[in-house]
Amino acid sequence: MTETAAGTTTTWTVGQVAERSGVTVRTLHHYDEIGLLRPSRRSAAGYRLYTPDDLVRLQHVVVYRRLGFALEEVAVLLDDPEADVAAHLRRQRAEVMSRLDELTELVTAIDRALEAEVSGIQLTPEEQRELFGEGFKEEYQQEAQERWGDTEAWRQSQRRTAGYTKADWQAMKAEMDEVNARFVAALQAGEPADGERAMDVAEAHRQHISRWFYDCPPEMHACISDMYVSDPRFTKTYEDLAPGLAPYVRDAVHANTARS
Repeated sequence: MTETAAGTTTTWTVGQVAERSGVTVRTLHHYDEIGLLRPSRRSAAGYRLYTPDDLVRLQHVVVYRRLGFALEEVAVLLDDPEADVAAHLRRQRAEVMSRLDELTELVTAIDRALEAEVSGIQLTPEEQRELFGEGFKEEYQQEAQERWGDTEAWRQSQRRTAGYTKADWQAMKAEMDEVNARFVAALQAGEPADGERAMDVAEAHRQHISRWFYDCPPEMHACISDMYVSDPRFTKTYEDLAPGLAPYVRDAVHANTARS
């Protein structure tokens, strides 16, 4: 880090900027060559020197690149004369929130396919219906594989369930039924969804998913639980057990996530 002759503006060399930002020196050179990020100053020996304003521009470049924008698109966005820093940040925030919505939908679909309908079960359709009832639909597994087959959660579930025997699936189903019965008992006893009893059942529910299918951290569990009231198929499953159970489970899971 250096200062200009006037002693008022701090500048950084290309190596310092690379270390500070995580962007390689080669990439910074490329950004300079294509005019996307040209350093505002040069040293007496001709070396690139970046000012605080240059680092702000680089920050925007990095964010837009992470959001999937091409370099040409990033240049247009940054050089828009009508935009300012606040406008860029608002645009970036909107893009990030859009991605969060997509990820939430992804988690919802994965859980619906893997937990509720137990995607990847190595059983015949008749055995699946025997275990999980008439609510089982073969097309759910195909739908999930087509949409989410390249995700880590899907791959993890496939690896775990590939070797399950019918006895394993029976044990999993019995455990799932036991957790649901505990939810029903807590609801009918008037236990609040954010009380210790309901939260303990919610934690058992999360551990059930992690144990049998895929790693399910609390934040993911909360996203999953939202579909219990948004997806009619899940809502019906819980409401058939007890009226009001779907939102009760969702609220208990969110409370447990906050506790975690």
